[in-house]
Amino acid sequence: MSPHALQRPALPFDTGIDDVVLAQLTARFAATAADHDRYGSFPHDNFAALQRHGLIALVAPTAVGGGGASLGTARRVIAAVARGEPATALILTMTYLQHNAIARADSRWPRHLRERVLQDAAQHGALMNSLRVEPALGSPARGGLPDTIARRDDEGWTIDGHKLYTTGIEGLGWLSVWGRTDEDEPRVGTFLVPRDAPGVRVIESWDHLGLRASGSHEVVFENVRIPLDHAVDLRAPADWAPDAGSQTDIDGHATQQAWMVVMLGSLYDAVAQSAADWLAGFLNERAPGSLGAPLASLPRVQEQVGEIRALLRSNRVLLDHAAAEVDAGRAPSAVDSGLLKFTVTRDAVRAVEIALQLCGNHGLNRRNPLERHYRDVLCSRIHTPQNDAILVAAGKAALRPAA
Repeated sequence: MSPHALQRPALPFDTGIDDVVLAQLTARFAATAADHDRYGSFPHDNFAALQRHGLIALVAPTAVGGGGASLGTARRVIAAVARGEPATALILTMTYLQHNAIARADSRWPRHLRERVLQDAAQHGALMNSLRVEPALGSPARGGLPDTIARRDDEGWTIDGHKLYTTGIEGLGWLSVWGRTDEDEPRVGTFLVPRDAPGVRVIESWDHLGLRASGSHEVVFENVRIPLDHAVDLRAPADWAPDAGSQTDIDGHATQQAWMVVMLGSLYDAVAQSAADWLAGFLNERAPGSLGAPLASLPRVQEQVGEIRALLRSNRVLLDHAAAEVDAGRAPSAVDSGLLKFTVTRDAVRAVEIALQLCGNHGLNRRNPLERHYRDVLCSRIHTPQNDAILVAAGKAALRPAA
């Protein structure tokens, strides 16, 4: 068991997610969100609370003690957590994505490693994330070979490398490390590294505009030893292309992409929902002397709040539909998933921008949460796939001659 893991009581898993419980978690996380943002402190207590409710292993299969939850259920949980404290929701999202990927029928992970990681989450609340971005490579979604190198001998692998933006590293139990072998024809893939393995060093460099509590620091690997079977999925670089491999591989990539987009979209839409909630309270309470009535009574204000509600309603419909399609076995294409991310994140940012325009200086005051919501929602633009890649792919698809 990882020293960073959280013990869970030995209780049967309740597969029903109570709306009252989710509302309580939202309120609890919101009460400390400003402090975590101000000091960039990791929200350990939030994950202890999530584990007490069995939510860290929510999407892990029931056979290993998880919840076996659908994307629709995972979306509800991520949205509730994000309305309280979005950095917590981001770390939980990354864990859900890893659990979904390794538990799928087309997973290439060895069964014993898959069960070990998922059971650690169910029993002890061990979090997990993928470490991919590097100083020279940037995001591997843009192509190129990683500088993280794994060297093999008769007893195992030795890993050396440097990763950026390792979200949640202060609380992770398992690291899914993207690297390449030192073979004459290098293979690229995932190496499973326990967080507490000797040689794993954290550089506390995360000092970001938004999602400050995510602890997305740098990680350096210096002669980190792992067993041979912890190289869980190595392939030739060309075999990692989204359209490479069998139809099963292509469908699996599309499903994983849809999971990522729906959960991240739900997170940032929830941030915008929190901004809209605060705005409604402010507009009803703020009554300038020159007006003699609350700002909420002005038609111009009502019109702009109506626009915010239209943006958020559109997001809800799109995200609910996408989750339902995935859960019915009809995952959208990678192009459609990208367009969903583009639309939902654009509208979430726009909703918070309108709120700021209505509030003026009040909205940017550090004593009010709206400026924090704005900083957090802007982070939506950074996640892969990014807007330029989304629109180029959509444009190419639209302009492709008909067969």
